[in-house]
Amino acid sequence: MIEWSDEDLMIRDAVRGWIDAEVRPNLDALDSGELPPYDLLRSLYKTFGMDEMARSSFHARIAKEREGGGKTDGKAGKKDADGAGGGNATMTMLPIIELCKVAPGMVSAMGVGLGLAAGTIMKRGTPEQKERWALPLLTMEKVGAWAITEPNSGSDAFGGMQATAKKVGDEYVINGGKTFITNGPYADTIVFYCKLDDGRDPRDREILTFVLDRGMEGLEQSRPLRKMGLHSSPTGELFLTDVRAGADRLLSSGSQGGKESARQNFVTERAGVAAMALGVIEECLKLSVEYARTRELWGRRIGDFQLIQLKLAKMEVARLNVQNLVFRHIEMQRAGRAPTLAEASAMKLYAAQAASEVAQEAVQLFGGNGYMSEYRVEQLARDAKSFQIYAGTDEIQVTHIARDLLSR
Repeated sequence: MIEWSDEDLMIRDAVRGWIDAEVRPNLDALDSGELPPYDLLRSLYKTFGMDEMARSSFHARIAKEREGGGKTDGKAGKKDADGAGGGNATMTMLPIIELCKVAPGMVSAMGVGLGLAAGTIMKRGTPEQKERWALPLLTMEKVGAWAITEPNSGSDAFGGMQATAKKVGDEYVINGGKTFITNGPYADTIVFYCKLDDGRDPRDREILTFVLDRGMEGLEQSRPLRKMGLHSSPTGELFLTDVRAGADRLLSSGSQGGKESARQNFVTERAGVAAMALGVIEECLKLSVEYARTRELWGRRIGDFQLIQLKLAKMEVARLNVQNLVFRHIEMQRAGRAPTLAEASAMKLYAAQAASEVAQEAVQLFGGNGYMSEYRVEQLARDAKSFQIYAGTDEIQVTHIARDLLSR
């Protein structure tokens, strides 16, 4: 794949038209945090029939699983679970790219609910658990959160995890806190990772994954946290005090345990950052070219100055490189192949750095205007920085890539 097809471009233009009509007029309210993104995302899904496609795909998969005895190994039906398989791969990527040109946080909010929360349930749940919790997430009827990060663990998500679940009779009693949780303040359904409190050394304990519901006794969801950027994606904290969860809320760990479940989600999340980065890069380049054509200094448009041309040229190189990563990912999906953790980490590392650098250069090209919120490169620069932090920092991506290289 070297370019978008005519059908792809029709989809892109339709999504772009919807964004111009529905999202851009609400951009100030989204960026201030005044307007949560969920009703807009539901409108996107209904407008393009994505909710009905998700529902149809879900029921077909569940029927197949029930015919096979309801068994799942965590890998079967992966393309359906991730919502991006076969011929609809571009239908997944194009809305991400177009939304990230305007409000990247909306993609984070959507991606966590669909790819991580629903994705985990679809990979690890029973048919009953999928019908109960995954379907409303896949259709955007409900908001999902994926809770793994803790205040004292950071990048050491597994080893430093302190949230626990203790078996008491037929139930588990869960205690602990999570932070930096996308959709946390508004989530209806929460996929929660913790360690089994069985007396072993904390670092040796099994990782368990539960599905929790808003309003459960002992579960507190904070107000949205204030942060540097990505304001259209509400982020919060979770506090659990003696939350009682039955075995029906425990997702199967599969043969590899809860850690493997989380790692599969890291692959999905990190690979998706390339599409998000492409949206930011394309928009920054577009705005920068327009500004370079119209802004004049000393009687000349600034695009005639070589240093400005250098900035534009580097932006275009970044755009081409990240677009090629996205095209490669689409081809892998169509071939039924998922990237390895190292491949996904490499995609994220390069794309995140490229988006942040392009956005910062766009601010510099705009000069004083670029530092003003009236000129949208200011918001995009704040939002792009988050790509280098969430889903694993740049430094963590380097570690995963290098470990893979050294293990060969």
